[in-house]
Amino acid sequence: MEKTNSVLIVDDEPANIRVLSHILGADYRLYAVNNGTDAIEAAKNHAPDIVLLDVIMPGMDGYDVISALKASDETKDIPVIFITGLGNATEEEKGLALGAADYISKPFSPTIVKHRVLKQIEVINMRRELAAARLALAENKKG
Repeated sequence: MEKTNSVLIVDDEPANIRVLSHILGADYRLYAVNNGTDAIEAAKNHAPDIVLLDVIMPGMDGYDVISALKASDETKDIPVIFITGLGNATEEEKGLALGAADYISKPFSPTIVKHRVLKQIEVINMRRELAAARLALAENKKG
């Protein structure tokens, strides 16, 4: 089966990238980077369907990255799921207020990661189908 959806993994810890790649690699095309600057560039170059983003990273943290992604017309609609060891409500509220679609605390459960990513992918795919249907309807009205 062809992998039609893609995920960008952003984490400064290689072990976390390996674990997430193992969890999601059978179902999605994966891209992985280890810092915020590369995350923004990868999001623009690869147009992933979803971004899994660590919060605590050297240089640009996850909050800076999501702010940059949401500020750009190219990347503003890509859902971001924060994956972080910061498990308190204040940090989660901050991430959601900046536009995160979801928040997963480390250590994470593979099953939870799979389900939360799948739910976001389903929404993305439904939005695409709706946009295609609207376009087809508009073209039928013209013709």
